[in-house]
Amino acid sequence: MKRFLEIGKIVAVQGLKGEIRVEPWCDSPEFLCEFDLLYFNKGETPVNIVRSRPHKNIVLMKIEGVDTPEDAQKLRGKILYMDREDVELEEGCYFVQDLVGLEVVDADDGTVYGKLSQVTATGANDVYHIKDGEKEYLIPAIPDVIVKTDIENGKLIIRKMEGLFDL
Repeated sequence: MKRFLEIGKIVAVQGLKGEIRVEPWCDSPEFLCEFDLLYFNKGETPVNIVRSRPHKNIVLMKIEGVDTPEDAQKLRGKILYMDREDVELEEGCYFVQDLVGLEVVDADDGTVYGKLSQVTATGANDVYHIKDGEKEYLIPAIPDVIVKTDIENGKLIIRKMEGLFDL
């Protein structure tokens, strides 16, 4: 598993004091605001976060040493990373980046449906996108369908509901 995970992208400059606008790539803008230390360059370059706050669906952030709009503009388009060791997930919660690529297997007969390629948050529950060649299936990430998530062995064990894999 990767130690450093993508958590957001710097999309714009905010104001005259070097603040940036960050598009969060995590569950919520509030989650991104919990970090005092983030990273650039896939975890190689630590950056201290002076302050951050949610603003609608983005995060306004001040990075130490970035004090002018010109400094902030140089960061536009950069990806921010978090250290997975800085977060303790609740039981049954996973990083999306750990789920993508899992082989999806039927709990009852061992049929392999493909690989999990994407996770979409819908509000009520997440939806898992399963790719098998050119075919794509969508399954709800609910307890009736997801039997076991086995990150260590690269498998997502499911119990299909009526019509999920019908064409």
